[in-house]
Amino acid sequence: MAGTRRETRAEPATADREIVISRVIDAPRELVFEAFAEVRHLSRWWGPEGFTTTTRSFEFREGGEWVFVLHGPDGTDYSEWIRWLRIVPPELITLLHGESRDDPNAFESVLTFAQDGAATRLVMRTVFPTKELRDEAVEKYHAIEGGRQTLSNLAAYVTERARKGVED
Repeated sequence: MAGTRRETRAEPATADREIVISRVIDAPRELVFEAFAEVRHLSRWWGPEGFTTTTRSFEFREGGEWVFVLHGPDGTDYSEWIRWLRIVPPELITLLHGESRDDPNAFESVLTFAQDGAATRLVMRTVFPTKELRDEAVEKYHAIEGGRQTLSNLAAYVTERARKGVED
C-alpha cells in the first residue's frame, strides 16, 4: 500500500498577530545597524514618508529607552516609546514599542541584519499582543505601508552615507 506524503509547513503560533517586513539595503550591515544605534541617524530617517521625529531621551543599550514624538505630515503628534530589550551588534535588535512606558498594548519587534553579499537583508518581525491590535495597526494606522516606507527611508539614508564614505 502506497502512503501519501503531505507537505506541511508549520505556521508560528503568533502568525495572526505578526507583521513581517523585509528589505535588502545596498550597504554593509554595520552601517545599517549603526543607523539604529545613534539618535543622530535615527532622527534623519525614522518613520513613514512625510513624518519627522523629535527625541526627548535616547539610550541605546539593553534596558535603555528612546522617548520621542513622531510628527505626522497633517500636524498630528504621536507620543512614542521604545525599550531596547536585546542588542547583538550588528546582527539583532529586539525592542518593545508603545505610546508610553506603561502602554498595555506595546508590541515587540525583532530586527535581524544579515549580510547579503555587499548588501544587508533587514527583516523586521513585529508581534502584537492580540490579533485585534495587529489588525487595528494595519487598518487604522497603515502599519504595513508605514513600515515599508520607514525601511525605504532607512535604505535611502544609509546608501547615501555609504556612497559618501560614511561622512558626518
